[in-house]
Amino acid sequence: MSIRQSHYETLLAAYSNHAGAIALFKKYRPYLEMIPSMRRPKESVIPIPLPLVRTRNAVPASGTTGTTIAPGDVIRLPCDVAVLMCDPEWKVKTGVEVFIFIHRPYEDFSDLLARWRQTQIWLDKEYEWLMPSRYKHILSEGTDDTRPLFVLFPDTPERIRQGLRGACLPYVIQTVQTPEDDLDEEPVSTPETVMPELDSNG
Repeated sequence: MSIRQSHYETLLAAYSNHAGAIALFKKYRPYLEMIPSMRRPKESVIPIPLPLVRTRNAVPASGTTGTTIAPGDVIRLPCDVAVLMCDPEWKVKTGVEVFIFIHRPYEDFSDLLARWRQTQIWLDKEYEWLMPSRYKHILSEGTDDTRPLFVLFPDTPERIRQGLRGACLPYVIQTVQTPEDDLDEEPVSTPETVMPELDSNG
C-alpha cells in the first residue's frame, strides 16, 4: 500500500488535537516526559497545525543567500504541527518546543530533512508565535530548545529511515487506515511503532 495524501491528512488532523499529540509522544517517551502535567493535558499541550511565527530579526527567505524576510514579517514554518508546552498553574509557556514532520507523499529524504533545516534557520533568531485564540493570553516568545519528531509510514523508503538514524533524529512509524484503503486488494497491516534510542537534537 503506497502512501496517500489521505494518510498524511489523517495524521495532520489527529496531531492538531492535544490528545493526538500526546498519543504520538507516548511512542517517543523523551517528549512525553516533558509534558508539564498529564493530569491537565488541555492546559499543558498546545498543538498548532501549520504554525505561523513573527520574526524579530531579518532572516534568509530560504537556506541560500538572496531574499530576506524582514523583521516583523509573519512566516509559515515548514513543519506540519508545532507542539508547545505550557505550565497549567502559571499559564506560561515552558522552554521546549517540538516540531512534528509527517512524511508527505512523494517526499524523499532530502526534502523531509530540508523542512527541519529550514525551520532551524528561521527560528535561529528571536521570534514569537501567532497563538490560537484560545491561548492568546499565554506568553508567546520563542525558545532556543527546539526539537523535531518525524512521523513515517510502513511504506516510507528505508533510505529515509536510514538517513534519519544517521542524522540522529528521532522518528516513529505509524500505520493509518483510511476509507480509500478499503478499496485496495492487499490487506492492511497492523499498527507498528518504532522508538529508536536517538539524540533528539539535530
